[in-house]
Amino acid sequence: MPKNIQSNDTDPAPTKPPVQPKVFISYSWTSPGHQDRVRQWAERLVQEGIDVVLDIYDLKEGQDKYAFMERMVTDPQVTQVLIVCDKAYSEKADAKKAGVGTESQIISREVYEKVEQAKFIPLACEISDCREPYLPTFLKSRIYIDFSSLEAENENWERLVRLLYGKPLYQKPQLGKPPVYITADTKTPASPAIGKLATLEQALMQGRRGINIYRKDFLSACIDFADALRVRERPAVESLGAKILEDCEKLKVARNSIIDWVLLESAVDSSGAFREALMDFLEKLRELKSRPEEVNSWNDAWSEAHSLFVYETFLYIVAALLKTNSFETLHEILTSHYLAPASERYGDEKFETFGCFYGYSDVLQSALAPPGRRLFSPAAELVKRQADRTDLPFSSVMEADLLLLLMAFVVPNVRWYPQTLHYASSSEFPFFIRATQHKHFLKLGVITGILDVDALREVVKAGHKRLGVDQWYDFQLSFTPFWKRLNMDKLDSLQ
Repeated sequence: MPKNIQSNDTDPAPTKPPVQPKVFISYSWTSPGHQDRVRQWAERLVQEGIDVVLDIYDLKEGQDKYAFMERMVTDPQVTQVLIVCDKAYSEKADAKKAGVGTESQIISREVYEKVEQAKFIPLACEISDCREPYLPTFLKSRIYIDFSSLEAENENWERLVRLLYGKPLYQKPQLGKPPVYITADTKTPASPAIGKLATLEQALMQGRRGINIYRKDFLSACIDFADALRVRERPAVESLGAKILEDCEKLKVARNSIIDWVLLESAVDSSGAFREALMDFLEKLRELKSRPEEVNSWNDAWSEAHSLFVYETFLYIVAALLKTNSFETLHEILTSHYLAPASERYGDEKFETFGCFYGYSDVLQSALAPPGRRLFSPAAELVKRQADRTDLPFSSVMEADLLLLLMAFVVPNVRWYPQTLHYASSSEFPFFIRATQHKHFLKLGVITGILDVDALREVVKAGHKRLGVDQWYDFQLSFTPFWKRLNMDKLDSLQ
């Protein structure tokens, strides 16, 4: 197998803690019960790390309550004002009556005169017989949060807290690069799989019949898109490296669609239909790196783009299944055998282990290596460069690669070389560290099929010898031994 990569990842910068919100709650003293309900919300917000200004806490005897209200509403340190709207609040505000009327005038002036109107958040805690929330006139056009019942409160609490922290569940993604079919010299159609995945997702969420049909339609679109990019005529040798890079960039569309599918269905599947579909799909994915049956003249270098696509996609599939805790599915795909493509069946050898998804590249050495240097693994360099997903960063891909190495130790006749781990440097891998605890080791046991830690250690030692890991010299001098990376000495040592 090809040898290793040259440069290492730097450790990611630490995540900054979120800015602590400060909110003022405006409400009407409708009844002792209503006041107590608002107090409970305030206490719960404080427990969530949100600084709350509330009259029963902060308005003292001798203070001017109207000045207090105006100061809180206009104070720039108050990041949001929660306006608790019930029938009494709305009526007093519209009639400009009592404290609520004065306070609402302050708020309405702020709402209409200031640019940042999102500071004011209506909480609709009472609904009319017409199923409309009671909101004062100056807030009727505003988007509100439904707190009209205990069920609505529980359902929308996370939404409120996320809003106060400025961390909504759905955020507009950063502006990306133009798609390759826009910037490439050659014309590449957009993948129809994107739309078909959206249809499948909608069908799943709505519980429609015929999910298998939507799924098959989507997966066929992925395979057809990738197959259309396969080389079927002798390419120009002098530009082969550039063409491989160009095709790998184009194939990212299919890669991402497949990852999105795995994340979607593995998280919700309970019938086993997804697992069966995944096994069938993996065989079709494997075929993409083989010689097309209609082609007679062939060189393996021609299929390097698809070999790398299959390898990269398989790494991401494993990472996605780890993310969704799909341990039984991982066990099945890593211990099963796959029917080899017709053009690669020799004699009685008709089935392959998961090692068939491994990929490497010789051609990309000159295309990716800095001048005067040589990469240990151009394939891993490419995977790293293309690791642009925030939900599955490159660290997740490396962790998947480490799991595949472990399974290569466990499963007979599998060969796997963990190319991406040349970028691991001092990285630690949470899945294996957590397996120090018994409950998390059991997850690893489901994947490997070995629930006794001593038995697993013996199998790993034998696999280590079988694969000749001691001869992988590029790893030995500057990298943590695989035994330690796998946390083998500490597995299942804590309850």
